[in-house]
Amino acid sequence: MKLFEFEAKEILRKYGILTPKGKMVSRPAEAETAASEIGGPVALKSQVLVSGRGKSGGILFASDPEEAREAATKLFHSTIKGLSVNNILVEQRIDITDEYYVSVTIDRQAKKYVVMASTSGGVDIEEVARKTPDKIARQHVEPIAGFSRDKALDMASSLPSIGRNDALKLGSIIHTLYSVAMDYDAELVEINPLVKTASAELMAADARIIIDDNALFRHPEFAGTEVSRIEASPAEIEARKQGLAYVDLDGEIGIIGNGAGLVMSTLDVVQLFGGRPANFLDIGGGAGPESIRKALAIITAKPQVKAVFINILGGVTRCDLVAQGIVAALNELPARKPIVVRMIGTREEEGIRILKEAGINSHSNMEDAIREVVAV
Repeated sequence: MKLFEFEAKEILRKYGILTPKGKMVSRPAEAETAASEIGGPVALKSQVLVSGRGKSGGILFASDPEEAREAATKLFHSTIKGLSVNNILVEQRIDITDEYYVSVTIDRQAKKYVVMASTSGGVDIEEVARKTPDKIARQHVEPIAGFSRDKALDMASSLPSIGRNDALKLGSIIHTLYSVAMDYDAELVEINPLVKTASAELMAADARIIIDDNALFRHPEFAGTEVSRIEASPAEIEARKQGLAYVDLDGEIGIIGNGAGLVMSTLDVVQLFGGRPANFLDIGGGAGPESIRKALAIITAKPQVKAVFINILGGVTRCDLVAQGIVAALNELPARKPIVVRMIGTREEEGIRILKEAGINSHSNMEDAIREVVAV
């Protein structure tokens, strides 16, 4: 689950990391008031869960409260990478002398956390790694062993062109960032840029935190907010609400299956046979009629979908219950689209009978079924 910038900064402040003075607003008039309270030039930052806001026009600057109101009006009537701007963080504009990058994330290949720091902040770390890898310090961490303050200081000191005082401050922030990642079960904690101000302070000018969805039960302060944070299409948001694993694709054949591996292989074979999948949708093991009904409602509501392929390998999932869900959905849906079913496994005969009575043929061979749905 991604946190908004203002939420990430609230957490960093709790751990003693400096951030610019700022205030969240939801109306242009509030932006004018906030700028007046902050005093001096301000930055207006769209609170959307995408990177690269600045390049997309999501960050504007103002020299006084009146300009802040004008800039906020412009932002509130805009979309950033397809996302509407509903909230803006109004912050004091910082006099910056240097920019750094610090993060803690997961190296899945190494199966460890990795702490990174760089003297090149304010740009994508991938670009720095490609062009000037010597400007990045990396340290893999065994979670059980932990990450000491001394190791953090060693990382900071190893960076080129950094003085002793800055290395001490940077090392302290790196160590603190690791604590934030552990306490919040984070997949990513990132400050980019971490800026050095004219008064020689280090301050988080921007921040990102992504919490592991599987650990949200340990963070009740975010309960009930997951759906509003999804960078997703309306169908993906609706599927999340219904407890279904769904990803939008750009084809015209809707796909439903039970089990991620089965659905992935179904997408591949549909593509191989000349079709274009419209989605990935996994109803999971043991799904009943209601899950199938919800899945069909989401897929058939997508205008691009011309036909639906349902691929069921019945083990824990019972074919007869799946068939009941298909029939129930067809009786309720306003627009009926062609449906092709491949169904084998537990209570297969009963499921086939239910579908046949509803006028739906079922295949036992996946390739035959996919040929039919592609032809349709």
